[in-house]
Amino acid sequence: MRKLGITEEILKALKDEKFEKPTEIQEKSMPLVMAGKDVVAMSATGSGKTLAFGIKMLQHAEKGKGIQALILTPTRELAEQVAGAINKFAKYRQISIIAVYGGVSINPQIEQLPRAEIVVGTPGRILDHIGRRTIDLSKVKTLVLDEADRMLDMGFIDDVEKIIRHCPKDRQTLMFSATIPGDIAQLARKYMKNPARIEAESYVDPKKLAQVYYDVPENLKLSLLIHLLKHEHAGLAMVFCNTQNTTDFVARNLKHNKLKAMAIHGGFSQAKRSKAMEMFHSQDINVLVCTDVAARGLDIQGVSHIYNYDIPKEAKQYIHRIGRTARAGNEGKAINLLSEKDHDNFNRVIREHRDVLIKKEERPHVERVQITAAGIEERHSSGHYGHRGSNDFHGDQGSGRFGHQGFRGHNRSRGSFHSR
Repeated sequence: MRKLGITEEILKALKDEKFEKPTEIQEKSMPLVMAGKDVVAMSATGSGKTLAFGIKMLQHAEKGKGIQALILTPTRELAEQVAGAINKFAKYRQISIIAVYGGVSINPQIEQLPRAEIVVGTPGRILDHIGRRTIDLSKVKTLVLDEADRMLDMGFIDDVEKIIRHCPKDRQTLMFSATIPGDIAQLARKYMKNPARIEAESYVDPKKLAQVYYDVPENLKLSLLIHLLKHEHAGLAMVFCNTQNTTDFVARNLKHNKLKAMAIHGGFSQAKRSKAMEMFHSQDINVLVCTDVAARGLDIQGVSHIYNYDIPKEAKQYIHRIGRTARAGNEGKAINLLSEKDHDNFNRVIREHRDVLIKKEERPHVERVQITAAGIEERHSSGHYGHRGSNDFHGDQGSGRFGHQGFRGHNRSRGSFHSR
């Protein structure tokens, strides 16, 4: 790190944080970033990219000279996380770093912005400040688009372009993204100067990630989830649902069954979302039930199990979800609970991600739980849903819907889904 010209102040902060050696994305991108090049970097959440772009802006920021670096992030949680990480690296520098996002009062931000050198923010709130003339981007030397593909997914691309146009043309632009779809590549061509393109290997180790699925009737899905959470040897677990209502429903019932669970989704206030993340990080809870707002951009360490209570509608979200585990040499497991309504989405995952291997597991005997939601209750008759044979996919091979036109690459002899 010293050979890159990094100052002793920052090196000391890195030592305090027990930084030992650079990650792949840091090793590949930092020489380019420090040299002032524009960079498009393909890397996953948790790969160390905040340090990759944070050191340069910290090293060159001058106190009292206005906002010199702007980092755009897709979510409030990521804005907080990035600002917090850069603050750790800045402990021996008198530089002001603030996070700017919606869902909280704008007035404290208005007071802090004139004293900031580095701003991390979500597109909507940054545009709000631009409209109010409470932010001055005329001194920005470095612009970072963090989780660029996620911003595209969330519909922020027009907002991002408006913000870019308010920044000086003579600047360094850095783009970090898990994937580089066409719209992101076009954005790079339009606003970046001969960017160097680099790519880090997936931070998830596929050899250490076991992926399985259970075929389960809808009215047994919650019971199976609770059974697995209680019997799997797990550290921290994330349970993904497709809607806010389902997230609340699942979290409520897990707590009712004495599991230390909490929900997080976009319908919560910022304070409630921050509290949930704080409790998860401290392991006061060990099951986080969430929508895809938590799938990207949050660097959560120690997640051993991912549960897909619902299979996501977009195949790439499946990859983002399972990317929360099997990191940095640790073991991980992704468990998919498939009821009839999940099959189309699951088929799409298999079709679009040809290297995915998901093994079928025989459903264990589970005790049916009492559901706390009014008017909804799982049946308590145990005879109707017994064990199915390992080759009996959904109990009806000849039905047409799940017969030979079912999941592509389904290898019945191995009980797995493997696209070839």
